[in-house]
Amino acid sequence: MKSGLWRFFDFWLLGAVVILVILGVTMIRSAIAGNIELTETTPLVERQMIFAGIGLVAMLIMANIDYRVWSSLSNTLYIGIILVLLALNVIGAAMFGSARWFQTTLVFIQPSEFAKIVLILTLSHFFVVHFHQMHETRWILRSFLMAMGITVWVILQPNLSTSIVLLVLWFVLLWFSGVSIRLLATYAIVGALILAVTFPILVQYEIIQQYQLDRIMNFVAPDPNARYGEIFNINQALISIGSGGFFGQGYGQGSQVQLRFLKVRWSDFIFSTTAHELGFVGAMLIILLILFVVFRCVRAARLSRDIYGSLISYGVATLIAFQAFVNLGVNLNMLPATGLTLPFVSYGGSSLLANLMAIGLVQSVVMRRNVIEI
Repeated sequence: MKSGLWRFFDFWLLGAVVILVILGVTMIRSAIAGNIELTETTPLVERQMIFAGIGLVAMLIMANIDYRVWSSLSNTLYIGIILVLLALNVIGAAMFGSARWFQTTLVFIQPSEFAKIVLILTLSHFFVVHFHQMHETRWILRSFLMAMGITVWVILQPNLSTSIVLLVLWFVLLWFSGVSIRLLATYAIVGALILAVTFPILVQYEIIQQYQLDRIMNFVAPDPNARYGEIFNINQALISIGSGGFFGQGYGQGSQVQLRFLKVRWSDFIFSTTAHELGFVGAMLIILLILFVVFRCVRAARLSRDIYGSLISYGVATLIAFQAFVNLGVNLNMLPATGLTLPFVSYGGSSLLANLMAIGLVQSVVMRRNVIEI
């Protein structure tokens, strides 16, 4: 690669991501402080730092590779991720009843996190190839079936929240490929009607699990007298956020966090941990940094020299924005509990690595915006 390309590297985007990662590791450290089981038998902070280091290297490697290379590999990537997810479902069903991770001697790998990147790349390639045909129903249906080719294996894990992310990526990329809002609205209504009709069947065959239904019911109609159970942690999250005030109770000093009233405080509810200990200032810092990352991804899409690069960047922006929106919505009790992480901040090695690789794709696009091939 020509060294001159690096002068177009988006250091503002890199800086925002690095700050988010550092904030995440810092808050994970506070969240598990004093918890012997998590600090000794499961060194979460060390693992997150290792994945952060690997992820940053992977991001630079992805930036160094011309993003157009992935277009020629889209079919291979698509088949490859389906085989991996299929293997995970078969092994998980045989050994544990269900599984979302491959367990190695050192780490857990969650393939569905990388499936999001593969779907962005393969759908972007598909929409570019059929760009002038995307007003036709058959090509829209083909793109949907392509998305479902990956999504169905994630649903069967079961992992409904990630499945929703994959379908949102399909819908948004379909929009950016030039499909009209009216046509998209029509398909959305038809899809909602189909879901309503098939919902009992999905429940009967346990494609939608009982615990997922319970989460929805606890959100829609929570028991006002319940002190424990499913709504306990949501209530503790709201208490944590509300008691943080403007500057918080102090790093490592939050009673909700340090006395472990707030559960899964290092992953799904890391935002509540931050708001409790660093207050409104810390919480807003995270929100503004994520918004800035999304803005830089959208900027890369607009600067891209081709439609393929634009769709990749829009896809990554959608991925980060949607997951952040859902995670914050859960923490603020505006959405049912889902299990989606807060990008770059929550504990989760696969999620962090995949998100950093996605940023590398955006960097590859923005670095080549002025390149002229002969």
